[in-house]
Amino acid sequence: MLAGAGWDVFPDFTLLDRGSSLLVDHIDALREAVRLTRRERPFHIDGWVVLPDHVHCMITLPPGDDDFSNRIKSIKIRFVRALPALEFRNPARCRNGERGIWQRRFWEHCIRSEADYAAYLDYIHINPLKHGLVSRVRDWPFSTFHLEVKQGLYPEDWAGGDDLMPVFAFE
Repeated sequence: MLAGAGWDVFPDFTLLDRGSSLLVDHIDALREAVRLTRRERPFHIDGWVVLPDHVHCMITLPPGDDDFSNRIKSIKIRFVRALPALEFRNPARCRNGERGIWQRRFWEHCIRSEADYAAYLDYIHINPLKHGLVSRVRDWPFSTFHLEVKQGLYPEDWAGGDDLMPVFAFE
């Protein structure tokens, strides 16, 4: 999408409990949170992967719109509201009326070039392999990798089996 269509941004957001599998356990709630947020605050999904405790994505915002922060906030809030309040909350979160699901902040990177775009898209899709969740990228179900294979952007056997995992300059 990079070619002047709007802002391309790579945010990632993470659960407070890095050992949790809440995101994949409640994947339908996360999908609904994304769907509702996209309806209210449109954006194009260029790449997306959901891991047990964090999300990597690349999104393109409409021309003239750079408000990715409130989109991520909206997704996080909607996801939390779909879950029962069973998690531990420290005193500061209780005082502030916060749930104990997400880390407060998120990391983002604005895409600056076609090469940057391609590298971050690869990074998104390689993440389940990088974290040892699968031995082949195609085996992880919560990823846009499958759609991109259908579109001819990746071969089905990309970064799997006996292949060496690509090395990314930004790690």
